[in-house]
Amino acid sequence: MDAQPAQSELERALDLAHRAVGRRDRTVAELRTCLERKRVGPGAIDAAVEELCEAGLLNDARYARCFAEDKREIERWGKERIARDLHRRGVAPELIEAAVADRGREAELATARLVLEEGFPTAPSDDRERNRTWGLLVRRGYTPELAYDAVRAYEQRLSGGREEA
Repeated sequence: MDAQPAQSELERALDLAHRAVGRRDRTVAELRTCLERKRVGPGAIDAAVEELCEAGLLNDARYARCFAEDKREIERWGKERIARDLHRRGVAPELIEAAVADRGREAELATARLVLEEGFPTAPSDDRERNRTWGLLVRRGYTPELAYDAVRAYEQRLSGGREEA
């Protein structure tokens, strides 16, 4: 009789886990939290996570790559914000680094300039507007230095490439 409750607990854990990853991709940590909230026992959680990993339904490296790509292309986030969010979702530091390291500085700068083009049809006219545009980029996860360079490049492009005196 003791094996029966353990088996039903594992079946329940697997059912809940499959439903959770069926709705959206999750990290291992997110799935563990989800199952803990449903009051699934630690042994059943471990077994469910292991089974889903073996089946390829749970893969933190793939999750991190896809998340980073989506946030760059759709939300136009910078590396720092992507890394923070992946860390918050329980992804291992080495997987985060691999997910955000595949883009160079020039690609990141080009994306930052796109953010500015979408949000600011005219070049900043004074320091206050310049700080506002810079702040937007920093909040989106671009480094302060890259945000500064993006604002300068954007201003130069809109002013026809001539430097301000």
